[in-house]
Amino acid sequence: MSPKSDKRISLLRYWTTRYLVTLFIGLLIIGIISTLWIRYSTIENRLDTIRLMAEEITDRVVDTEGNLHIGPFLPRIIEKRQRFLHLEGELLLIITDKYGIPLYSRPDLPPTALRQILSFSKANGETVDKITIGPDQKLYLVKNRIEYNQETLGWVHLVYPEKDIPRNTEELQLLGIMLGSLALLGWAVIYLLTSKLSKPIQEVAGAAKQIVAGNYEIRLEKTVKEKEVYELIHSFKEMAERLQQLESLRTELLAGVTHELKTPVASISGLIQAVKDGVVTGEEAKEFLNISLNETGRLQKMVEDLLHFNSFAVGAMTVQKDTQNMNRLIQEIIHQWLVVQDDNGIDLHTWVPENTIYATTDAMRIQQILINLLNNAKQATGIGGKIDVILYQEGEEIRIDVKDNGIGIPEEEQPLIFERFFRGKDKKYKVRGLGLGLPLSKMIAKTLGGDLVLKESSETGTTFSFSLPK
Repeated sequence: MSPKSDKRISLLRYWTTRYLVTLFIGLLIIGIISTLWIRYSTIENRLDTIRLMAEEITDRVVDTEGNLHIGPFLPRIIEKRQRFLHLEGELLLIITDKYGIPLYSRPDLPPTALRQILSFSKANGETVDKITIGPDQKLYLVKNRIEYNQETLGWVHLVYPEKDIPRNTEELQLLGIMLGSLALLGWAVIYLLTSKLSKPIQEVAGAAKQIVAGNYEIRLEKTVKEKEVYELIHSFKEMAERLQQLESLRTELLAGVTHELKTPVASISGLIQAVKDGVVTGEEAKEFLNISLNETGRLQKMVEDLLHFNSFAVGAMTVQKDTQNMNRLIQEIIHQWLVVQDDNGIDLHTWVPENTIYATTDAMRIQQILINLLNNAKQATGIGGKIDVILYQEGEEIRIDVKDNGIGIPEEEQPLIFERFFRGKDKKYKVRGLGLGLPLSKMIAKTLGGDLVLKESSETGTTFSFSLPK
């Protein structure tokens, strides 16, 4: 692509230029139409004046007895009327009898020209006609019937050159001033409006550059009245705040993951080194090895969480759906989970309906979600806690609620619990982990066609609700 095609122009210049072009074309069209209309009106007014003059001549060439009588004062009267009516140029008068034979012409015309004009008059019965004499001489022919007692005595013909009809320069000047003023006013209005519109957009563009540079502390004007611009600014600020939050989480994650992975590695290294160097022997050495194995298991669990999350995130993890008896599946998963738990007095109840509920789903993925929810509930309740697992059907969905009587999730942390790598303030210092359990569980639930949501949480306990399609 050429450098010229990559060149960008400002919004102000872009819209101002295009508006001016559009305005100019529009005003040009209006100007042309208006000029033609003014010219047409001028010609019509001049022809109306000639008609009036033709009617006056008609009255003057008929005497009281109904005979055609062309007096010697007719030329003088015509000159006076021309001056009074501002008929500049050469006005040709022809008077004929009822058979079309010329009786009078002013000024005198050659017989050929006279016959040519009268031939047009006979060919066209209109009272006003536009005729052409010679190669380029255009004339307007106005004729009026001479009558007496409803009897035609003859015709009055007035011929006026088109070139002698004056152009209305005053009206054209006024039109030019008006169109120029409209163009100037239109340009000023669009310039001001575009400037006002482009200013917040320029601020957003500048704020975007700040974010690219890593500065999330942006300031944008919020008092704009335009709905679309306000929504743009508001959404951009929310995005910036969200990015700032995610950046903070990323930094915290890096420190957290480094710490969580480093701690078990350091413990394992120290314990094994102690056994190797003979610092501990016998039963104490076995205990050190068991602790190392437990730390290795935790380390393996964190790595598996990372691998599983990445697999689902890129769509590499598949699900195997089969028809499952949900009543029996839930009870089996809870039994397997209880078997591997330490005896800390957990009071766990399973509630399933009398009618068997069936679902087409992946049993292994259901197990992943439930075990993660049960582990979280156990961590929240501690020794002697109570956990309820409830299976029920609601409309077109199958729901599994995991309810505990733990300390609950702080209100300000609730919108963030499904964010990857997020860990609550109280939990991060008590339980090792990467903060991928709930995000991974929600991702699995969506892959199965359902969802995982926080139903409620308070100081008296927390309830997560896992939904599946029938």
